[in-house]
Amino acid sequence: MPVKVAVIGCGAIGQRRHIPEAAANMDVKLVALVDIKKDRVEEFAKKYQTDAYTDYKDMLKKADVDAVVVGTPNAVHATQAIDALNAGKHVLVEKPMATTREEAKAMLKAAEKNKRFLMVGQNQRLMPPHAKAKEIMESGRLGKVLTFQTTFKHPGPDGWSVDGAKSWFFKKNEAVMGVTGDLGVHKADLMRYLLGQEFDQVSGFVGTLDKKDDRGKPIQIDDNAFFALRTKDGVIGTMTISWTNYGQFEDNGTIIYCENGVLMLGSDPQFGVVVNYRNGNKEYHKVGAIATNTRQTNSGVMDMFVTAIQTNEPPPIDGNEGYKSLDVILTAMEAAQQGKTLKIGK
Repeated sequence: MPVKVAVIGCGAIGQRRHIPEAAANMDVKLVALVDIKKDRVEEFAKKYQTDAYTDYKDMLKKADVDAVVVGTPNAVHATQAIDALNAGKHVLVEKPMATTREEAKAMLKAAEKNKRFLMVGQNQRLMPPHAKAKEIMESGRLGKVLTFQTTFKHPGPDGWSVDGAKSWFFKKNEAVMGVTGDLGVHKADLMRYLLGQEFDQVSGFVGTLDKKDDRGKPIQIDDNAFFALRTKDGVIGTMTISWTNYGQFEDNGTIIYCENGVLMLGSDPQFGVVVNYRNGNKEYHKVGAIATNTRQTNSGVMDMFVTAIQTNEPPPIDGNEGYKSLDVILTAMEAAQQGKTLKIGK
């Protein structure tokens, strides 16, 4: 039987990822779409031949669904996910899963209480170059990890969001976090995944350097950040994230320095993964592209979510994984605000 899915949120992430990926999955029946903007939700409901709602609570009462995708502003992720879980639905929530640790823990409790899966859309793990890099790291041939540097920079959500500079991304009460919640949590999750280690200390800087809202006023959330991190096993590295990369390319690269060589992601236009060994040997892996805002590819997130439901096996990127990555970013922001190095996972 197909998994009956409803998507809450018909903004950019819904239009370009969740809705088309649900529709493309042969094991999914797209039952309902929800958005507070009536014209928008009706347009996409007509396109995908499904029911339209402007109130997600109304949808939870009336629609016959097995699972709900939450692709709305950060500030309402927790409330909507918890309501869906309490209604007996499996939930796939966009990152960051919540805006506070308390919210995230409440989501985990709701999933456990209702015996439903909670998955977080940390799609960076599933991109072909990153999956290949994980395989190489787990093979052990690069030896002990020493340091890393990872970067995620693009022109910002105003160039991607369907609402431009009026986007909720630039409204503090709806977004809560800026580039840290948008790109930083992606990188925290990816590095935890690739290294197979947890971070335990962080320091850094967070700033608003250039972004302006639709009235030409500086946004009240961060558009750039730099963090220095250390894992529990002593690996040290840096993370640089930005919404002000106004060049012709999106920078989503990672370099991992190990005792037997260096693994590079996103540095070669032809090969997604390059390995330079200490003994002079080289590996070039053409394994597919890293998705960008302007070049979307199937994220694999919906497929993983649906497989988990059908097999009754928890998704690999579950709420606990989402919480750990969120905790890294929240601690990093606190460290930057206090001008200190802070412990993660206190």
